[in-house]
Amino acid sequence: MARFGYTLMTEQSGPKELVRYAQRAEEVGFDFEVSSDHFTPWLTTQGHAPHAWTMLGAVAQATSSVEIMTYVTCPTMRYHPAVVAQMSATLQILSEGRFILGLGSGENLNEHVIGEGWPAVQVRQAMLQEAIHIIRELHTGELITWEGQYFRVDSARIWDVPDDGVPLAVAVSGDSSIERFGDLADHLIAVEPQPDLISSWDETHGAGSRKIGQIPISWDPDEQAAIDRAHDQFRWFGGGWAVNSDLPTPAGFAAASQFVRPDDVAGSIPCGPDLDKIAAGVKEYLDAGFTDIALVQVGDEGQSRFLDEAAAPLLATLRAL
Repeated sequence: MARFGYTLMTEQSGPKELVRYAQRAEEVGFDFEVSSDHFTPWLTTQGHAPHAWTMLGAVAQATSSVEIMTYVTCPTMRYHPAVVAQMSATLQILSEGRFILGLGSGENLNEHVIGEGWPAVQVRQAMLQEAIHIIRELHTGELITWEGQYFRVDSARIWDVPDDGVPLAVAVSGDSSIERFGDLADHLIAVEPQPDLISSWDETHGAGSRKIGQIPISWDPDEQAAIDRAHDQFRWFGGGWAVNSDLPTPAGFAAASQFVRPDDVAGSIPCGPDLDKIAAGVKEYLDAGFTDIALVQVGDEGQSRFLDEAAAPLLATLRAL
């Protein structure tokens, strides 16, 4: 049985609102909730970027059964991997075992803020690989010293470690990243419904792991309002990984997406009140072999109405697939 999730989009909502949405999403029946981890929104019109880990600590206390997950945290620059190991262990305890640590190699948008530049993709992948090793070691609760190519850890120990550890998911985009991370992670994260990606992962890791995807939607009773909102806040989405990982500022994303038309956005993001159209977009992920799909309802405006009016019938439609 597939699981369907709700996205706590830190780029488009404030921290108090996100906690309230998390509570409501659990009430209406979402199986899990994922949170982005941004220092900066993609576009200034989104207007938010609260600290994801602080917010998730509150979510862990405000909810009781829904799984929670970072989607995704970069443990190489803005956060040292030892700090991520400590944060994730604490959050797993606070959530009573409901947390999954989702990791990725990051975006320039969020990581350049510490003033250390932005490495080439091959370096970022190698840094992530080393960071995962460190996190795994620290989650044993043992005293760790590490001298690696990119990180040092000096006599560190996580004193409060969950008994069953912290499940770890990693964002991958192709065979090379699967080869690098397949043995290090419990679950896969990907943002495009590529069947070959899933089959390659299963060949490396086994079919029992979770494959977690994400799809933006813009539900609204007024289809044009849904398209306009998606264009205003999500027109950056069509740039793809190669662009979105490298641009450094919201001004850069605004410039890169200035010629994207509302119809272009409507062609890639399901917009409007038609739940069957939204379900068709989600079905692409199911058909590709994903086990978990998180929905991103675009925009803070209308988020409560989506949760109150559309979420439950949409979940029923998706589960009927």
